[in-house]
Amino acid sequence: MKNKAGAKASSGGAPPREPGLEILGLSKRYGETQALDDMTFGVRKGELFGFVGSNGAGKTTTMRIVAGVAAADSGEVRWHAEPLNSSVRASIGYMPEERGLYPKMTVADHLVYLARLHGLPGKDAFAAMERWTERLDVARHRGHRVESLSLGNQQRVQLAGSLVHEPRLLLLDEPFSGLDPLAVETMSAVLREKAAQGVPVLFSSHQLELVERLCDRVGIVRGGTMVACGTVEELRAGTQDRLYIEVAGAPAKWWQSIDGIGTARPDGLGTVFELSSAGAERALVSAAAAAGTIRALHHQTDGLADIFRSVTGPPERGTAEGSAPPQKTGSPAGRRAERRLRRPAGRGRSDT
Repeated sequence: MKNKAGAKASSGGAPPREPGLEILGLSKRYGETQALDDMTFGVRKGELFGFVGSNGAGKTTTMRIVAGVAAADSGEVRWHAEPLNSSVRASIGYMPEERGLYPKMTVADHLVYLARLHGLPGKDAFAAMERWTERLDVARHRGHRVESLSLGNQQRVQLAGSLVHEPRLLLLDEPFSGLDPLAVETMSAVLREKAAQGVPVLFSSHQLELVERLCDRVGIVRGGTMVACGTVEELRAGTQDRLYIEVAGAPAKWWQSIDGIGTARPDGLGTVFELSSAGAERALVSAAAAAGTIRALHHQTDGLADIFRSVTGPPERGTAEGSAPPQKTGSPAGRRAERRLRRPAGRGRSDT
């Protein structure tokens, strides 16, 4: 049996072995709030990396710094082992959590504008707009103003805006927010395709089951620090194994005389046990067979949501990610990105 790991177990937040995005020791403070504290991890070429944490954990601040919208107090961002420069930043596909859309523009004009902002000639920009509106199923809305779209379709347009220039790196902050299941599958397929083309994809989400299913690796953030990082299997390796047993006809608490049981909690018609040794499991199964008829017996393993709870614990006080405005940078690209962040589209209709 495996023993429960501490918060730092399986952290593995060191930079990647392969060239890609490296985030090295980023720190950032907004007044009294320490938004980032030695944030360090890497995203490999062609990797889908899930970035998860409670509100205020530091995910958005990290992405803003990588995109050039905010400046770090200390630390470094590297791309293919070199400092991330303005040329590479211009090729990033960045999707902020706040809708950075121009509400009065039509979908087509908006996407062509963004493509040309990233350097595509007019003909190529129009072709890219056509391609991505078809791919994300918003082609029928090309002539509609952004503000007239449902929230889910605005989200699709925003994703198209991050893809229209064929980015070398994708940074997506809550890209699945507000999407229906079909749109989630469409967006998931797009992200897999971009990763298969060698693009590093870093995205945050509170939908942990989706992150577990989609991502190659997951980073869990707490208090501005990466506290666990790896594949779900690697993260699961430090958690407690559990055994579910359902016994018909057994007396109450038939297991009480067995050593090595950490906890026993009711679960439907059976009981879930946390055990400290393989010997305890054998003794428990033997006792169950003697006590009645075993109707069900199987191991339970932690999902990402269980791992997340065990690693992060209760929310920390004093974290307020998103409470401070984006910090200006000296680059025109950074200032343009900041302006887009501050021009959200209208409310939109509820998605149907």
